[in-house]
Order: sequence, then C-alpha cells, then structure tokens
Amino acid sequence: MSSDERSGGLNLTNPFRGAPLGWRLRLAVIALLVAAVATVWITNRLLTDRFTESTRNRAELRLALYSGNLLSELRRNSIVPQLLARDPTLISALQSSDFSLSTQRLISFVEEIGAASLMLLDRDGRSVASTDRNRLGEAHRSSPYFIDAVRSNATIFTVIEKESGGYSFVYSRRIDANAEILGVIVVEVDLRKFELAWAGISDAVMVADSTGTIILSTEPQWRGHKEDEALLRQPPEGAIQRAIRATTDWAALPPDAYLQGEAVMRMETRIPFRGWQMTSFTTYASIRERVNSVLALEIMGFAILLALAFYALSRRATFRMTLFQRESAELRALNTRLQREIAERERVEKTLEVAEQTLAQSSKLAALGEMSAAVSHELNQPLAAMKTYLAGARLLLRRNRPEEALASFGRIDGLIERMGAITRQLKSYARKGADAFSPVNLGEALASSLSMMEPQLRQRHVKITQILPEEPVIVMGDRMRIEQVMVNLLRNALDATKSVSDPDVEIILAAGDMAVLTVRDNGYGIEDIENLFEPFYTTKQPGDGVGLGLAISSGIVNDHGGRLTARNSQQGGAVFEMQLPILGSDGLAAAE
Repeated sequence: MSSDERSGGLNLTNPFRGAPLGWRLRLAVIALLVAAVATVWITNRLLTDRFTESTRNRAELRLALYSGNLLSELRRNSIVPQLLARDPTLISALQSSDFSLSTQRLISFVEEIGAASLMLLDRDGRSVASTDRNRLGEAHRSSPYFIDAVRSNATIFTVIEKESGGYSFVYSRRIDANAEILGVIVVEVDLRKFELAWAGISDAVMVADSTGTIILSTEPQWRGHKEDEALLRQPPEGAIQRAIRATTDWAALPPDAYLQGEAVMRMETRIPFRGWQMTSFTTYASIRERVNSVLALEIMGFAILLALAFYALSRRATFRMTLFQRESAELRALNTRLQREIAERERVEKTLEVAEQTLAQSSKLAALGEMSAAVSHELNQPLAAMKTYLAGARLLLRRNRPEEALASFGRIDGLIERMGAITRQLKSYARKGADAFSPVNLGEALASSLSMMEPQLRQRHVKITQILPEEPVIVMGDRMRIEQVMVNLLRNALDATKSVSDPDVEIILAAGDMAVLTVRDNGYGIEDIENLFEPFYTTKQPGDGVGLGLAISSGIVNDHGGRLTARNSQQGGAVFEMQLPILGSDGLAAAE
C-alpha cells in the first residue's frame, strides 16, 4: 500500500509553503525576546540591590531612633526617685503617719513626670500613697524593689514579670531622715507605649535583657523567652503581620512579602543600659513592590513591541487562509475513513477478548501440567531407590539372608514415608513462609541424603569427597525439606558428571556466621546461570528432567531464611552453595 493510500488518498501540503517566514523577521523577534529577558533580569538585580540597601539604612535609622527614645525614657525616670526621696512633704508624712495629702501630691507629680505610676511605701512595705488608689494598703514587704531599696542607698531598677503577661519596670529608692529609714518611693516606668509605637508597617521589634530574655516586644508571644525559642513560637513574618494589624488596615497590604526566598531582614543594636539589646525584623514587601513597578513598565514596553511584530506576522498569515479551506474538505474525508477504521478495530478487540478467555483456560491447563511434572520429578528418585532396594532384598532372600533383606525393607519403608512428605510439600515453590521448624543437624541430614543416593553412587562409581567440621552444624528448619534440597544438588552433580571419565563430587560443610553446604562437581559447568533457578529451565535431555528441581530447592532455602547460589568453578565444573542461618548457643538462629 502506498503512502497516499495509507493516508486516505489525501495530499496534505504544507500551508506555509510558498510563503516562508523571512529569516530577518525571525531573527528580529528572537533578538527582541533576548533583549527583553536580559533587560528585565539586569533591572531586577540592580534595583533589588539598590532598594534593599536603602531599606536596610532606613531600618538601621529606625532602630537607632527606637533605642534612643527607650534609653531617654529610662534615664529620665531614673532621676525621679532621687528627687522624690528628698521631698519634705513626703518625709513629713512618713514621720507623722499622716498620709491624707500624700496621694494627691503623687498624682500631681505623675502628670509632670510622665511616669506610669507612683507609690509611697512605709517602713513595713505597706502602700500608704499611690497614684492608683486601688493599690492603697497593699503589702510589698517581700517585693524585690522594696527589699533592695531598703538595703541600698542608691536608686534600684527592677524588672518584674506580671501574672497577666508582660513586664513591669520599676525604679525605687529608700527615704530616710536622721539615719532612720522611713519608707521607699516606687516609680513605675511606662515602656508599653514604645511597643505600640514600634508596631509600624514593616517592623517587629524586641528588647532583651542581659540574659537574653525578651522583656519588650511588639509580639506578645515573644515576651519571656530567648530569641531562638520565641521565633519558634511565632516566626518574624507572623509577628510583623500582627504588628501591622494593630496599627494599619491589613487588607490594604500587598500579598507578596518575600524576596529571593527570604521573608524578613534582621537588625540588632545594643542599648547602653544594663546590657540590653534591641532587635528588629523588617519585611521586603516595599522592595518587591517598588522593583515590580519598574519591571512592569519595562515588560509592558517590550509587550507592545512584540504585539507589533506579531501583527506583521498575522498579515502574512491572512493570505494563507484559503489553503486551510481546501484542507478542511480533505480532512472531512479522512474523518470518514477513520470512523470506518475505528469500527474495524472494535471488531478486532472483541475477537481479542475471546482469544484472551481461551488463553486463560489454557493457563489453567498449564498449571495442572506443572503440578503433574513436579510430582513426577520429586517421586522419581525415591521410586528408583525403592526398585534397587527391592531387587537387593529379593536377591538376599534367595541367598537365605533375611536379616539383610529386612534392612532393605526398612529403607523402603523410610522412602515411602519420604514420598508421602514430598507430596505434602510440593506447594513449597508457590508458598511463602514455612511450618514450625526444629533444630536440624546438617551433618546427619547430609548422611541421610547420601544414603538415599547410595545406589546411584555405587552404579556410577563416583568419587565422593566430604569435608565436615568436627562440631555439629545445627540450623532451624524442616529436616525433610532440607534433605530434599541436598538430594536435588547431589542428583544434579551426578547428572553433570555423566560424560566425565573420572567423576568427582566434593561436599564441604562449614559453619561461620552462616551454615554453608558446598557441592562441587568436575563436569562442564553451567552455560546460563541467570535462568538456572527459573521453573522448567533445564539443560538435560528430554526424559531426564523437567527443570523444576532447582526452582523448588531455591524456594525451600528462601523459606528457611537462606539463599541458594550457583557459579562456575575456575578449575571447571559447577559449584552450588546452600546458605542457612546457623543456630547459636542461645538457641536462636543468627540473622543473615
């Protein structure tokens, strides 16, 4: 069939033939795209670096301003206790225990000073005057700001953690006259106002004391923790968002607050006050917004140029529309032919479905044939041995040697029992796992297997060399199935040496981390080792085997947690190794 017939008789021509796109125009479009990408990339890099630096400078300036204001507030309030400790009105009230006008006087002072609150304590630590009347009569004898102030003649600064969260900052100083301690003046500094002021549109701020504990922060969850722990509780991005929500309209903010995978910019400075340190986190949102605005203008300009170029290309395409009209008729004809082909393929698929059902039935019959072949293969060896023992027993009876004949009958009885066990275990190739195992002496199992193979060995005059350890080699397993593997390996070795003048089979049993049984012959080796353990693979002549012995043996060894391998020896012949987990002195099989 020609190519025209396969395509349904269509002559599909190239619609752009005869009016090719000019190479100059293509080159111009490519150059414009390259220039656009390069310009946008360079502009993004330059503007990002420039705006990042300016944002960093502004963040450093704000941080210096924040720390300066905080330090100024602390120093301004540190003088207040020293001045109030010398106030004659307060001293006189403490001496006379007349505090009727003391609270009013403290209220007048707090408006001028700008402190959060003032409180006067007597020598017993009881609040006798306070700008907060609810605190009158409170006992502060155990408070650190009272104890430290009584013990010192200087102004004491104390940071107190509140039960409701946050911290209170207190200056205190004792009031004395004529070497007698009269009481303590307490000035609470209002630093909460700075937290509200710091919560701007791009910053999250924290202040840590000399131990690294956060005592002031725009993020409430940070207070009372180290910086690493605080950032785990609330990342800087979330802290900045919460600060922004507290001061501005969150809905008006741009959603992009990231730049090159980094969300925030961290700045820190030290406050010259008791080892305090201030840290701020600033978003990149403003940088990205400014850079994107410039990039948008550049992209718009290049888009206009590309639009003009594509407009020129569209005019060329207008002249080719007539070609598509002719092609549409041919495509309709092709569509009709395709529909006929689809109907034909549906018919073929139905035929294939019937064939698949037939193949499934054939697979079932093949499985039955595989089972029959396995039974024939596994029972052939015991039957051959029984035939030999019966012939020997018949000869012994003729010679009037009944005791030796009874021994042969005993062996025949053992072979019958073995045949029954083999028929129960023919499913080992397809079944995973094993029944209950018991300790098996591999030396005894090997001797039993050689005893079963004795007639074939005597008939073939095969030289058997055994190298066995002095100590017993014990494994956990099913002795009958392990002997089944040994008999298969010995039988394969005998078959491999049929054409050798001096057949020799070497058997080595060794014990280390694993129990290893090696069977080496001096035959001609193995040609295809990769497929050796596949079912029905055999190199024997028809009638000598069906290729299930090694496949079944491999399955048995795998069920025992070991492995069966084969290789060609450098001296010639094949080497089979059966490795099984050895049974340790504690009664447990060693893991491979």
